[in-house]
Amino acid sequence: MTDARTHEAATTDTGTPQRTESAQRLARPLIKLAKACGLATSFIDQLGTYTEISDDALVAVLKALDVDASTPEAIDRSMEKLEEENSKRLLAPTIVAYVGQTTTIALNCPADADVTVTMTLENGEAYDGVTVLPDLNSGHPILSLDADLPMGYHTLDAQADGRTGHATIIAAPARIPVPDKVAEQQRWGWMTQMYSVRSHDSWGVGDYGDLKRLLIDAAHESGADFMLINPIHAGAPIPPLEPSPYLPESRRFLNVTYIRPQDIPEYETLPADVKAQVDELHASVAARNDEATPMDINAAWSAKRPALRLIFDAGRNAKRELEFEHFKATAGPDLDSFATWCLCFEVWGAPWGENRWFFEKPIDDPAVQELVEKHHDLFEFNRWLQWIAAEQVTAAQQAATESGMALGLMQDMAVGVHGLGADAWANPERFATGSVTVGCPPDFYNQQGQDWGQPPFNPRYLESTGYQVYREMVHAMYEHAGAVRIDHVLGLFRLWWIPQGLGAKNGAYVMYNHEAMLGVLAIEATRVGGMVIGEDLGTVPDYVRRILADHGVLGTDVEWFSRVDDSPNAGDPYKEPGEYRKQALASVTTHDLPPTAGYLNFEHVKLREELHLLSEPVEAFAASAMAERTAMMNRLVESGYIPASVAEDVEGHIQEIVEAMHAMLTDTPSLLLQAALVDGVGETRSQNQPGTSYEYSNWRVPLADEHGHVVHTDEVFSLPRVRSLSAVMQRKRR
Repeated sequence: MTDARTHEAATTDTGTPQRTESAQRLARPLIKLAKACGLATSFIDQLGTYTEISDDALVAVLKALDVDASTPEAIDRSMEKLEEENSKRLLAPTIVAYVGQTTTIALNCPADADVTVTMTLENGEAYDGVTVLPDLNSGHPILSLDADLPMGYHTLDAQADGRTGHATIIAAPARIPVPDKVAEQQRWGWMTQMYSVRSHDSWGVGDYGDLKRLLIDAAHESGADFMLINPIHAGAPIPPLEPSPYLPESRRFLNVTYIRPQDIPEYETLPADVKAQVDELHASVAARNDEATPMDINAAWSAKRPALRLIFDAGRNAKRELEFEHFKATAGPDLDSFATWCLCFEVWGAPWGENRWFFEKPIDDPAVQELVEKHHDLFEFNRWLQWIAAEQVTAAQQAATESGMALGLMQDMAVGVHGLGADAWANPERFATGSVTVGCPPDFYNQQGQDWGQPPFNPRYLESTGYQVYREMVHAMYEHAGAVRIDHVLGLFRLWWIPQGLGAKNGAYVMYNHEAMLGVLAIEATRVGGMVIGEDLGTVPDYVRRILADHGVLGTDVEWFSRVDDSPNAGDPYKEPGEYRKQALASVTTHDLPPTAGYLNFEHVKLREELHLLSEPVEAFAASAMAERTAMMNRLVESGYIPASVAEDVEGHIQEIVEAMHAMLTDTPSLLLQAALVDGVGETRSQNQPGTSYEYSNWRVPLADEHGHVVHTDEVFSLPRVRSLSAVMQRKRR
């Protein structure tokens, strides 16, 4: 077996850099098997270096897909098995069709076979727009679906030659239409970590009540059209809570720790003594709303959860009970699975360390069913929490659109889920669990690569089930959002699987059916008049960006990364604003960088040195950061946003430079523009430092101004600094 990345910077016989695999490598049985199973056996990294995947990584990733490649004999057997399976399959289990276009589907049977076909639309109606035609070129019959096939998820059944085939037809718009309000003029909005913005009614952590107020004020006071927030996927039911919103326990359901108890209708009708108990619990943590130090998310939830239980136990009127029952029926069996996992977590303890119930007791184990029966009130409480969370997020989105926002809430979709979370426990068949995790190979900003510790979706399962789990997740997000941002959108095409024990550098890319997942996104976004934004930073091939743009998915352009010719080299010149993509969400910064005021003062250099995250001398990294800042000042001066005197005294003109960088955004052609709330208030602290877990207060930094004073929810949009940045973002509208 070869070591990882041993073929970097390889050259051909002519001395030119190697860009593709040699004929000798392509002829190897392991390489053939890997490619047949959907693995990329080489790739081009962010620096343009040709890299071959190691044999060790390929063998380990194939094993995670239940394909044995441990010996030459095993490789031969696995290839024979795969070829046999393909030869017996009548048609693919998932087929993408485009609305308004005729779709042809090849059947794997003789041309003279007696073919019978039935098709059922999503609404249950029979569809008769299917024609069986001979294909003289292939010698197989083909099915032709008429161009009038409506948008949706349909089922196709075929019988031929004694075999049957069943397929899900994902009939999607070829391109997600731009909403009229966005098409008519450039729109802008705010980005914020929702939990960081608190009011006096919060419980030490920002909540859905704060989100609703932020959306309303952002619309009325700043003229914003959307607000991107951190992922609000579901987490653990009791402490200890995972701080990172990008490592949820389930992407299908919502984070209930963000519920505001006082906004639940039943709170107002509580008996006086019960209401007093809830208020006392709130008072026990309310003082934390005024603290600028890192938030204690566990203390907040330890106070809020019993308060919510008091409200739940008080009951509901008949109308509200019917609404709860409707929610449970609509959510389906996954809600029960999630509530069961929460129950096991609370009664048996967190499913990690020496606690082995996650591995020893699957959801259908009699002991699990007995637990649900014994603690049915707690099971029901966890379902109720999801209902309340959905109500409050929906109320926030409704308030946003009623306040005049073009899109309202922009939700953020995390890449995956916790390996010991509800999704992975209740439905392990959906994932490649146990031996691989998801991450990314090394790039300029993460020189060691990244391992996110999440089990990847099994592409074979997705294909065989018509992407049902993905459809339900995306649909749930668009139920209360006008747009969805997909973190690491490259994951729709391929994911970097890291075998256990090999390290983040020694992984392999596994390919996914991007057309199917883009089809799902197109259907769900179109149904609500929404948009899709893909985070396409880092190692993303050009063809991926072209395909996303063709489907109407916006890319992500960040000023700090937008160099001429997309150069990865710090110090190289930055693009003029007119060179940004139209099909993009453009911003100055991201949540993985310090706020712009901090970045200009090299907070990232200081923090990475302090946390020992550098793979080079700090002097070298500091020099590259200075070169980067100088290049940005040069762009601002050359484009007329600041005078040279300001560029020569950055530390003395931080706010002016921050606003100049945002003014440059407004001169881009990008459909959507984004300002970070931390840049509005003058915050300098990072919300997250990639490559760390508890070494830094990731995802627990409350919103504070340039002086370190807490900024409360109701104060945000009255601050002169926020108003000034809002005026910059609206400079083209005035």
